[in-house]
Amino acid sequence: MKLGLIDEFDAAHFLPGYQGKCANLHGHTYKVEVVIEGQVSEDGMVLDFYRLKELLKAALSDLDHGCLNQIIPNPTAEKIALLIRARLEKELTDKPIKVVSLKLWEGRNKWVMAD
Repeated sequence: MKLGLIDEFDAAHFLPGYQGKCANLHGHTYKVEVVIEGQVSEDGMVLDFYRLKELLKAALSDLDHGCLNQIIPNPTAEKIALLIRARLEKELTDKPIKVVSLKLWEGRNKWVMAD
């Protein structure tokens, strides 16, 4: 069974070496949509939504209201999505649950999907 969760965070970044407006420091409200998959356990859940929310918040904690360039040298949407997905997968390695997809929205009309 699959289940999903959406959260948001705000952060600033710039793209080094980029020719255009994104070369300048600017900010976005990012929306993260994660889908996980696993078997329904004896408690009737794949994973408690509250627990998934905690894991996602932890994966986003140093990104929220930060400058992404201090964490990722060239913080493109693609690299940010891959980082968040890797952090979630690391937290789920001891469980029979996998991350199916992670969609990162950069603002309202642009997104990347790490699946």
